[in-house]
Amino acid sequence: MSYIPYVHPLQGTDSVFHFSNGNTLPLISRPFGMNAWSPQTNDSPDRWFFHPNDRHFYGLRLTHQPSPWIGDYACLTLMPQSGPAQLHPSKATSSFRPEKMEVHPDYFSIALQRYRIQLEMTPTKRGAALRLAFEGGGPGRILLNLLKGSGSIKIDPAKRAVTGWTAGNTAGAAEGYAMHFTIEFDCPISADSTGSAEVEGEAVTTRVELDIPDHGFVNIRMATSFLDLDHAFLHLKEEIGDRDFDTVRSEAADEWNERLSRIQVEDENEETLRTFYTCFYRTFLFPHTLHEPTFDGSIQHRSPYDSAIRKGPLYSDIGFWDVFRTSMPLMALLCPSELGEMLDSWVGVYRSSGWLPKWLSPGERSQMPGTLIDAVFADGYVKGVSFDSHGALEGLLKHAEQAAVEPGMGRIGLSEYRQLGYLPADEYHESVNNTLDYVYGDFCISRLASGLGNQEEADVLSRRASNYKLLFDRKSGFMRGKSRAGAWLESFDPFEWGGVFCEGSAWQCSWAVYHDLLGLADLMGGREAFVERLDELFRTPPLFQVGRYEHEIHEMSEMAAIDFGQFAISNQPSFHIPYIYAALGAPHKTQYWVRRTLQELFSYRPDGLPGDEDNGSMGAWYVWGALGIYPLCPGVPEYVLGSPLLKKAVVTLENGQRLSFLAENNKADRPYVKSVSWNGQRHSKLFVLHEQLVNGGELSFEMTDQAEQAAYGDDELPYSMSRR
Repeated sequence: MSYIPYVHPLQGTDSVFHFSNGNTLPLISRPFGMNAWSPQTNDSPDRWFFHPNDRHFYGLRLTHQPSPWIGDYACLTLMPQSGPAQLHPSKATSSFRPEKMEVHPDYFSIALQRYRIQLEMTPTKRGAALRLAFEGGGPGRILLNLLKGSGSIKIDPAKRAVTGWTAGNTAGAAEGYAMHFTIEFDCPISADSTGSAEVEGEAVTTRVELDIPDHGFVNIRMATSFLDLDHAFLHLKEEIGDRDFDTVRSEAADEWNERLSRIQVEDENEETLRTFYTCFYRTFLFPHTLHEPTFDGSIQHRSPYDSAIRKGPLYSDIGFWDVFRTSMPLMALLCPSELGEMLDSWVGVYRSSGWLPKWLSPGERSQMPGTLIDAVFADGYVKGVSFDSHGALEGLLKHAEQAAVEPGMGRIGLSEYRQLGYLPADEYHESVNNTLDYVYGDFCISRLASGLGNQEEADVLSRRASNYKLLFDRKSGFMRGKSRAGAWLESFDPFEWGGVFCEGSAWQCSWAVYHDLLGLADLMGGREAFVERLDELFRTPPLFQVGRYEHEIHEMSEMAAIDFGQFAISNQPSFHIPYIYAALGAPHKTQYWVRRTLQELFSYRPDGLPGDEDNGSMGAWYVWGALGIYPLCPGVPEYVLGSPLLKKAVVTLENGQRLSFLAENNKADRPYVKSVSWNGQRHSKLFVLHEQLVNGGELSFEMTDQAEQAAYGDDELPYSMSRR
């Protein structure tokens, strides 16, 4: 069975600076490929360079962009052209019919109406095969545009080849960090019409004139390398060689079908299947594989930190603040060996740079609060993923105990955090979010330290994991900023965004105590009081004050556009909020809100995501919700139960075991769970263990249209530090 037809890469692309329906690109690539490809439909050299309503094609873009907020690097476009030569990229565009453009994970096709050219492309891990049909014959050419930064293009008519490099980087790359490329044609290159044989400079553009065969078809093979040009030649040979376009496409399709078949879904609703597999596809796009096989069979990469060649793997273009909640835990369940290699690569970053990464693209970008790689390592460790855990712990303890001198590395305000237990709000931006992320990070590091026998460090960090209590204001019922002197900041408004909070207000950012929700409930007066506060969150209108942002950022607009109260599913800090109900013993409310969110706010269409997708994190949120479980506290090997959207899903695990999720009587008007069974036995707890799932079995939900309420003891609730 092919799952590719269910995938719609245009999901989330109907986005602009002021409003995100995903802020995605229609990416064509191999899973975790070094490069991805996207149609470019406007003249932006960076960020929002594709929109589904555009009707002009600027070229097929090789891209590494993980987010429009991060930008692109080592990017270029290939633009076919016929007739009189037009070198200027903005004047060389062609109209196309969006409804006839084909975008699949393994294949891209577009008809250029101005030039009467059909362009097809299929990706390899580090390159692509292209096929052009010149319906009007020649003359024809390829316009090659190195979009930003310094670069070089060399044309060799004798070898029918173009080679070059581009060092166009947004940030996060040392001097000399560049992508090399080779492009080969199966038709002659016209030696007398290429202009200069070699061009070097800033944002280089050149044309490659082609002798179009009588049959009108031209095949192009391309490969890239961050090591050097010789390795680009090696990748061209190994990944494409003498295989034709259709064979390369078949291999790409097979690779995607293998990935997508790891969760086989049954449901009568075609739209649900399309949305599920589209979200699932997005979980395999990032991080990018930046390491390469070499001539001696070893694995090497060029470090973006100093441009040195180093042994071992490197995965990049990913932010841990985004992905620790959903997509990394999904990898721990579905592809633990691959996750282990990723974790080893980030230990390698620590070995070479001195600090563990926070936001990589290609090197450190230091975006977002906290050091949430803490949770990624801890979650992998407690779930049995094999990696250099001792090396990881060394790096984790360093940023938990040692302030960084290097800008953007480690934890900001660490000295104050260690002294006070929190970041003083009168000195540090986003002090509440940073503090809560450090506190949770300390909990995660303590789990790894304890498992590796470093009990003294584990005990210190475990005590610090209670410091969230220092910022909870019992009077207001929210987390608040506190000065160095220990006083609450004045003029508190729970609707005000920014300042002590990151991309949210007190309503969204006060509940990031994943490891001790029952302890947080104690501060609020008990479970019932916390449940009532969550009820208030969902029924409070989506009001906001722009606060320190001084303008309306897109996350505010997206929350205000839906009727889910202060639940801002558009951004990661809200991801776990509906699942807190289950942690408090009110699972029916989790079931109601999760099901509503899945059904009303997600689709496979260009406007089908409720906010920034961010490296697979929102796609994975949908996958977890559709299955009926959720990793509420990464770093703890268990999953809270939710409301499955699907009738049946069968997961094929890496160890060969099969894990089934069943909800035979599931319908749109039956969001509630009447009972749960595990392998035929009634399951009364509101969570399942990772150990249970990886050994295979059947988790069965009996669905109903009536909310089921029961009393749950602490031992039936998901993990909370204060109860263990």
